[in-house]
Amino acid sequence: MDVEERRVLLRADFDGPLTPASAGLPGGVADDTRIRAALPTIEELRRRGARLVLVSHLDGPQAPDPAYSMRPVAKRLGRLMGTPMRLAPTVIGADVVDLTELLGPGQVLMLENVRFEAGETRNDPRLASALAELGDLYVNDAFASTNMVHASTSGVARLLPSAAGRLMEREVNALSAIVDEPARPLVGLLGGARLADKIGVVRRFLELADVVCIGGGMCFPFLAAGGHPVGQSLCPREDVGRAGAALREVAGARDRLVVPEDLQLASWGSDASAVSESLDGVDVPDGRLGLDIGERTAARYAEAVLTAATVFWNGPMGRFELPQFAGGTHVVAEAVASTSATTVVGGGQTVDAVRQFGLEESMNHLSAGGQAMLEFLEGRELPGVEVLRSDPPIQSGNATGPEPDGPAACRTLTRGSSGRG
Repeated sequence: MDVEERRVLLRADFDGPLTPASAGLPGGVADDTRIRAALPTIEELRRRGARLVLVSHLDGPQAPDPAYSMRPVAKRLGRLMGTPMRLAPTVIGADVVDLTELLGPGQVLMLENVRFEAGETRNDPRLASALAELGDLYVNDAFASTNMVHASTSGVARLLPSAAGRLMEREVNALSAIVDEPARPLVGLLGGARLADKIGVVRRFLELADVVCIGGGMCFPFLAAGGHPVGQSLCPREDVGRAGAALREVAGARDRLVVPEDLQLASWGSDASAVSESLDGVDVPDGRLGLDIGERTAARYAEAVLTAATVFWNGPMGRFELPQFAGGTHVVAEAVASTSATTVVGGGQTVDAVRQFGLEESMNHLSAGGQAMLEFLEGRELPGVEVLRSDPPIQSGNATGPEPDGPAACRTLTRGSSGRG
């Protein structure tokens, strides 16, 4: 894609926590992980002479709200780039079009929170058309938003010559390597609180992986389905049914599904004052709840990781935020960091845990894909990815960009054996 002196509408993902406003001063950026993740695409486009127009959402306001303004994000991004960053007063409109026309090569304009526009989440064609007026080309680098059919991720991509950004490319390639032709053995580490949130990924990995290790709160439905008492551990009845169905599906290959063989328990309560006690087994007594996998289980999961060629990890093994229940997650994290296997780590809490232990630099890929990542691994089509793979975008009378140079001129994603990039 030739971007020199052309306006590039870049859909980024700057959604992250803000520090609360105080004493009449606006809040600031509490975690700039996603802002930093977008920098490679932004800086490459700037070096190539693009006139950049950034669009992102921040949280989910239903109408313009100063508490969710992009101003703190623009300020932090400008500091990271070492250049002043202008924030448009709104998302769309004639005044914003004028601001984009004034941009010089390498200069950057950030639009206000795209969720301020009611048509964003409805994929309103009028909003998509208005966004298309702000660029000659469109680049989507917000993989975490590709599972949603929104104006800024789907609608506008059909109106301008479009491409994937570098972060999007890395996400799709890393996840495709797992579902297409992973180096084997493939080990899946699946944890977190609720099985309902991840049953699709669990079932998919029981098809794909050589070993699936279950931890976190979602291990208790599997234990309960196997006839073990779980005390007061998190274990919704409907999740027990889901776990039982998954167990029946792998009845002939139960060695691929590994559940804990010992646990770390707490008496009723899971705050910082909770006392950890070891349970040699998995039959949780009444009045106790499991908050971490035990030492033997952690060692077994670590051994599986160290013999793997590919590892995917999503979900902590316990309440790692509390030091007394961080042991299982820490042991697994150290194994993932030290293995020679290709490692992909995803999910907000999992990435937080890896960073808490100072191991993020040892992972091959940290995914910020969230729900989109899980849906991709389940085998679902992501609208924001598929639109980039479609035929050259429809040219609209409202779109100011020129025709693409050819059918593949604006595509960086190609189809693999499973139809993924």
